[in-house]
Amino acid sequence: MIRPITSEKAVRLIEAENTLLFETERQKTKQEIKKEIESSFGVKVDKIRVFIRKNKKYIYAKLDKKNLAIDVATKLGMI
Repeated sequence: MIRPITSEKAVRLIEAENTLLFETERQKTKQEIKKEIESSFGVKVDKIRVFIRKNKKYIYAKLDKKNLAIDVATKLGMI
């Protein structure tokens, strides 16, 4: 289960770096997360970065140049 994060920083990342920000369970691997994002939203993920803080795992998913993060964010109601 991945949950999108809507904050000012997340919106800046969407616009500037074509990157989406999610929160997920700590047990998931990068490959599992990448497959889940690609299948759920029908996009291609270039790179996954992971940040763990206070027992929560945050995912920075940089999308392929052909897929715009702003389109996915609009579908999710983030913007």
